[in-house]
Amino acid sequence: MNILAPPPPRLSIEVVFDFVCPWCHLGIARLLRVLAARPDLQAELLWRPFLLNPDIAPGGTPRQDWLARKFGGEERARRLHGAIAELGAAEGIPFRFDLQRRVPSSLDAHRLLRWAGRQVPAATLVSAIFHAFFAEGRDIGQAETLAAIAAAEGLDAEETRRFLAGQGETEWVHLENLRAHRLGINGVPCFLVDGVHAIAGAQEPEVLERLIEVALAD
Repeated sequence: MNILAPPPPRLSIEVVFDFVCPWCHLGIARLLRVLAARPDLQAELLWRPFLLNPDIAPGGTPRQDWLARKFGGEERARRLHGAIAELGAAEGIPFRFDLQRRVPSSLDAHRLLRWAGRQVPAATLVSAIFHAFFAEGRDIGQAETLAAIAAAEGLDAEETRRFLAGQGETEWVHLENLRAHRLGINGVPCFLVDGVHAIAGAQEPEVLERLIEVALAD
């Protein structure tokens, strides 16, 4: 080790996202891939919740009903999901929308990340929750599902159940969602670098790399 070498540059990246958003799954996977290829950086990821469906019932809603309200029917949704699945396949991300039976509330998943992210790598847990929902069709609005995901990442399942049974971090999630809207964020994912440079959408890795370079130049 060269003790005279300058320390690696540091970046703070706020990731505003929702667990039920396929574009967030794709965009975050691309961001993590870009950062993994940059060992010269020290990037701190700050996970900021965004509720795409803030009024959805705690138990979620049948997928067919939700598709009818959001897209006007399943056919239009199938075309959109097909396009997302193609992009995901190019990134090694399996999207299995056909396995989903309900559209869940994402509130508890965000609460879990806030709580568990102090104990396990948050990015790994984020990826695990995304995979459970989009690749396996599991209902991430259910406490048992979230407890099982947490246990697979090294957390105690019973302790996770007790946390989810309470209201811990609920207010924080709602305040962060409100903060995002006040910042003018109306769609996700959105990446905010060092509190100055922002970009929305599931951007190509090359675009994310340019954003990082611009932030470093400042």
